[in-house]
Amino acid sequence: MFEVANFYAVERVLGPIRGPNRASIRQHNCRGNSRPQNSLIPPPGLYWPPFPPGHEAPLKTKNESWSFPKDFKFGVSSAAYQVEGAAKDEGKGPSIWDCLSHRLPGFITTNETADVAYNQYYLYKQDIARIAAIGVKVYSFSISWPRIFPFGSGQVNEQGLAHYEDLINTCLEYGIKPAVTLYHWDMPLALQNSYGGLLSPKFIPDFVEYARTIFTRFGDKVDLFATFNEPTEICRRYPYPKNFFKATDIPDEQETYFCSQNLLIAHSQAYHLAKSLNLTAQITIKLNGGYKIPLTNSTADAEAVQRAWDFMENLWAKPIFIDGDYPESVKSHVSSFLPPLTDEQKAALKGSADLFTHDAYTSGFCSAPEQGIEACLANSSDPLFPKCVNETRAYTAASGGWALGPAADPLAPWLNKATEWVPTFMRYIQDTWKPRDGILIAEFGFAEPFEAQKTNLPDILFDPQRSAYYKDYMEAVLLALAEGTKVVGTLAWSLIDNFEWDSGNSVKFGLQYVNLTTQERYYKASFFHYVDVFKTYLEQ
Repeated sequence: MFEVANFYAVERVLGPIRGPNRASIRQHNCRGNSRPQNSLIPPPGLYWPPFPPGHEAPLKTKNESWSFPKDFKFGVSSAAYQVEGAAKDEGKGPSIWDCLSHRLPGFITTNETADVAYNQYYLYKQDIARIAAIGVKVYSFSISWPRIFPFGSGQVNEQGLAHYEDLINTCLEYGIKPAVTLYHWDMPLALQNSYGGLLSPKFIPDFVEYARTIFTRFGDKVDLFATFNEPTEICRRYPYPKNFFKATDIPDEQETYFCSQNLLIAHSQAYHLAKSLNLTAQITIKLNGGYKIPLTNSTADAEAVQRAWDFMENLWAKPIFIDGDYPESVKSHVSSFLPPLTDEQKAALKGSADLFTHDAYTSGFCSAPEQGIEACLANSSDPLFPKCVNETRAYTAASGGWALGPAADPLAPWLNKATEWVPTFMRYIQDTWKPRDGILIAEFGFAEPFEAQKTNLPDILFDPQRSAYYKDYMEAVLLALAEGTKVVGTLAWSLIDNFEWDSGNSVKFGLQYVNLTTQERYYKASFFHYVDVFKTYLEQ
């Protein structure tokens, strides 16, 4: 009965289902474990072939005062919807992103879907073998909630659990530690349609039950779980295109904060559930945002910087790491419409993460609005309300108007290389929120400009801006460690090229290129640069 019902639920969203030839795909997966040795030859600069001779380069020196500790979590990341494909296979139910890509023309700018994506659902053994071969120690991935509960709750899909169990076991066989994120944006469509997903408190028990299933099944094999990925981004846009999904009676301008509160409570309950199950795994939540730099040394810009922190990281970090409650600037804004957190909820939130886990790609400048913060706060129609902060990635005209750093692909306009700010960023996190077990950089990466437009394989694989980003970022982490900041790991985004949400396949973050026709994987130069810094400075 379950399989028939699920078949029709998926078919209504994704179209007719054609069963895959799973045996042939699995056979290809196993064959993919055998790699030509030359695929592991580093690019010029890290390695010169014996012929032709004549290359000359200045001597490179090693900073003997720098080192990565032996237990440093050195790894790569991905997310289920962005790489797995197999959208209709083995009992999986539809997610909101399946629905958006199929039912809302133009929402994905390239009019693509992730039905096949990068086919990792079937090629995971090959992917794990490849990252083990190059020297990765941790693989961070997300579990697709609608693969486990096709309708968001109710009957469990055993095929989905079996798939992730084999993925985890494969990691362990190759000496790679799996790190699992429970929710990386792929809300089961059934829950969205039933009660509005994250906008309803009904979401909380459904998420906790999903977490219980994952903790119970995999808790003895996984030593790091994240409850949610980038909650600020989830709730800033939720429920994505307004008025497309089932409406609630919550006004648009308040939705972000109802979403945030439900998500915070769900996180804290999942955290305490894990501890009650006596899991030895660390439990965390993946926050995001760049380091916030005052554009000028004015008092107004300093206040703007604090407001930017409060409406980004501190919205989550203050309740979780400090005192269980929102920052005052946020409380002032939400007090007229959002029920306050109860004493019990505050107590449960305080201390409900073992690590400060952050997707720390870049940095940016913050300044007060031209009309002033108070004038902005008094005008709810101001486009900067309620944060009331201007943000830019360029210095002032008086300082030359230069960009903060080289820009990434134009389709990632939020991203500039700002690696020189990483030590200060990490120190700010440690000094402000004082996480018990240190800081994990759970995502960082760079979209090589115009990479998607390249057609010549050697040109695609030589990604100089991304290579420079990883080299300089890792050296900045080494500097932070030398200064006494407890950074416990770096998980690069991403393992392979991925379906970049509403940009589709038009912007590339992968450390490996994937030919979407053949699904062949190729290491990019940046992967070797990332690994080279780690191997050079790893404690012996």
